[in-house]
Amino acid sequence: MKKVLVIANLFHASPRIPGLAAYLPEFGWDVTIISPPLIHNAETHLALPKKFLERAKILAVPYRGDVFWFWRKIFKLFGFRTTESITEQIKERTGITSKKSFIDTFMKWYQTIFAYPDTEKLWKRPALKAAKDILKREHFDAIVSSSPFPTSHIVAAHLKRKYGVYWLADFRDLWTRNHNYSFGFLRRHFEENLELKTLKKADIMTAATPACARKQEMFHGRSTIVITNGFDIENLNVSKLPLTVKLTITYTGTIYPQRQDPEKILIALDHLISKKMIDRDDVEVRFYGPRQHWLTNHIAKYGLGDLVHQFGMVSRYEAMQKQRESHILLLLNWEDPEEKGVYTGKIFEYLSAQRPILAIGGYPGDDVEGLLLETKAGVHASSIKDIEAALLNYYKQYKATGTTTYQGDLKEINKHSYLEMASKFADILNQTTSLHRRNGFSIDAEPLKRAKK
Repeated sequence: MKKVLVIANLFHASPRIPGLAAYLPEFGWDVTIISPPLIHNAETHLALPKKFLERAKILAVPYRGDVFWFWRKIFKLFGFRTTESITEQIKERTGITSKKSFIDTFMKWYQTIFAYPDTEKLWKRPALKAAKDILKREHFDAIVSSSPFPTSHIVAAHLKRKYGVYWLADFRDLWTRNHNYSFGFLRRHFEENLELKTLKKADIMTAATPACARKQEMFHGRSTIVITNGFDIENLNVSKLPLTVKLTITYTGTIYPQRQDPEKILIALDHLISKKMIDRDDVEVRFYGPRQHWLTNHIAKYGLGDLVHQFGMVSRYEAMQKQRESHILLLLNWEDPEEKGVYTGKIFEYLSAQRPILAIGGYPGDDVEGLLLETKAGVHASSIKDIEAALLNYYKQYKATGTTTYQGDLKEINKHSYLEMASKFADILNQTTSLHRRNGFSIDAEPLKRAKK
């Protein structure tokens, strides 16, 4: 059995890293993960795969906390909830309803200066010490660093320089090429240089979407292999939970207000209800994730407060249960013509729920539409007119049968399981570590010297 050391923040790198680590041992790779400590209910909160908990070794490395740790303590004294966004709670208390306000601007300024290169930068030193300690005790065939956050890659770069260890840099989310990168020109300039310097010594890079891989290749001038996110095959909803009585449309996860537009479904629902094509008493729309005060304002604007609700944060396990009892799963596509290849881990989680997916917004012909066509797991409706047509079709099915028709192709869907992704990941590690050794490197515990030819 070969051994790989993974540097990742499991809370943020889930479900990708736990999903891969659960199945890598089936392909000859024993996994040890260095991560900040997980919260006490992480198994449920993150819905960690059973095989991951049984197979992976987790080395929890404590640290003070992210760059907001001090402010969380202060705001807690004033009754702020530590489990929800401080920014949104300030906006709620001050009556700010816009998607972008001076509060958002201030927080971005704070992060620009104090969260460089990321909010988890205080973890770098203890993580590096822990990694060096374990490399002195054990032999590893490879190191994998996974983002978020870039700090994981910075730690791996130090280990690469010191030990010459084979290094695979994995990107669930990109660094400076991230579609959600929000910092200004000056910070981007310095951070781009840091990214290029940090990843220069990486032996290979992987990315979670074809579009991300293309962007990495253009920026770094080298190939990047696509290993998409996936779902735990053991979580596949084959038994089919009972559905809710109402036609329930459910969204789970964070909403990025500058990139995603849930208002489109509110407009479509308002139109259909006002035309009496849908009975408002038959429908419920549920949002599970960080509360957005501006979304509450939009819901009220269209008079939909009785049927559209924000329930706040729930555990990933509970979110998965809510998906499985829903008639439709709502996916908010990325509203950026330059970013037509963005699909998050949520869509794969939706695939495992085995319920129809309604992807709204974005642009025709993007990667999300391609995935839905390939798996037959749902439909893509980019315009409000298309959203209305899709909702009306689902509503007619519901009125006729009490449910919505699901036509997902299980064979195609299973190609996106973490079992399949782990197989591809292991192939990359096997091929490239063998090449690494043939080129004159070994991966022992002590610092390496290049073999004399």
